[in-house]
Amino acid sequence: MFDSVFTFALELYWRWKQSLTRFRIHEVGLTEGRIYSDGNFDQVEISECRDTIVVAACSTRLYRRRWLIVFLFSSYSLCNAFQWIQYGIINNIFMKFYNVSSFAIDWLSMIYMLTYIPFIFPVTWLLERKGLRVIALFAASINCVGTWIKVASVQPNLFWVTMLGQFACSFAQVFILGMPSQVASVWFGSDEVSTACAIGVFGNQLGIAIGFLIPPVLVPNVDDINELAQHISFMFYITAAVASLIFLLVVFVFQEKPEIPPSLAQVALRHMPTAQYSYLASISRLFRNKPFILLLISYGLNVGCFYAVSTLLNRMIIEHYPGEEVNAGRIGLTLVIAGVVGSLLCGIWLDKTKSYKETTLSVYLLSFVGMVIYAFTLNLGHLWVVFLTSGLLGFFMTGYLPLGFEFAVELTYPESEGTSSGLLNCSAQIFGIAFTIIQGKIINHFSTLAGNIFLCVFLLIGSIMTALIKSDLRRQKANSQPQTEGIAVSMF
Repeated sequence: MFDSVFTFALELYWRWKQSLTRFRIHEVGLTEGRIYSDGNFDQVEISECRDTIVVAACSTRLYRRRWLIVFLFSSYSLCNAFQWIQYGIINNIFMKFYNVSSFAIDWLSMIYMLTYIPFIFPVTWLLERKGLRVIALFAASINCVGTWIKVASVQPNLFWVTMLGQFACSFAQVFILGMPSQVASVWFGSDEVSTACAIGVFGNQLGIAIGFLIPPVLVPNVDDINELAQHISFMFYITAAVASLIFLLVVFVFQEKPEIPPSLAQVALRHMPTAQYSYLASISRLFRNKPFILLLISYGLNVGCFYAVSTLLNRMIIEHYPGEEVNAGRIGLTLVIAGVVGSLLCGIWLDKTKSYKETTLSVYLLSFVGMVIYAFTLNLGHLWVVFLTSGLLGFFMTGYLPLGFEFAVELTYPESEGTSSGLLNCSAQIFGIAFTIIQGKIINHFSTLAGNIFLCVFLLIGSIMTALIKSDLRRQKANSQPQTEGIAVSMF
């Protein structure tokens, strides 16, 4: 009898103790390689409460290998982004070699945008089902195949082969472009996700920068077609060798995720019951999220303008400065390198201040101002002015890219980072194709000034839309709950 009473009392005691610890939250951090904790609880308890996930107590940890993962991701992103612009920056040279129109060469860049639109949805579904490593393997392998196809296309009558190789690389891009925020969230702590996302975007931007710089140097504008073929072949072989090396590194080095999650937000997502997640339901929720819809459109307008300027840069520079193909590439390099600096600074700023809307709006408005200055100074006849204005434009326009990704994650948590980023990029591709075609027609029929003013109008519209976004930082709320409360993550 006494044993039964004692057992019953002991059971009541443990239930009472669990009820007290249910809302005790602590985080395990990393200091000088050692894990520290402010309590005795290092497990995770998840309970469901009317469509809500409540995190009871958790353990988080940061791994040094996270830097290797993000830099490896940046490497294959760089290799892929280089190939996007390698034709467009020497548009006139490839026109002569393949004996095709300028519009046909423009499509070698626009194919990147067009391919993304139909394939992003199955790719984000695959990301949710199979994870980052499978996506990384697809990206690196398809990109590698595309580079070797282009090696076989160096004959004037094989334009269709080079288009096929570029299509393969554009398909690989679908597995890359929306991943920076996903890699950052899965591997990095809450105080460094914006910086990590900026590093992920950095790879793409650096690839574009190299794509502006290297092709005009490796492929000079010579009249002999056989000599030109040798230069093009040399560039394609180098690209294929680099892509092959990166593919091998991804196979042997890239990991799916850390054993212990890096943040409270990731703890909640990892322990979300699988039955609660539906990809179609997630898409539906995103399209009912009004702040995200405003960001979706405004992001597409900004990045679409960047795509148009990058694709048509050679034509704009050559029109005002004939024979300056190499300097056109250097101007493109200046545009993107300034954006790389802007991206990293904005990422660090966000991690320090968490001022997502204020920073995004400020950078957007300055992108508009930079585009106005660039438009009205391009035809002054001084290349140094073009370098200066391109750097100003790039610092803010390309610096905006990681801001958009991170702001979207904040507005849509706990939805998948890959899904929200994928939708942002889909919007950018749609606007990029439209702006490139329309601005190209305006340049042909009117002037480069008219074409650039066309872009300025849409950047102004995007600035107004950004100002209307309601700042609801859901991920920050999940990561900053006081220790006396549970973290409630609403799924609807």
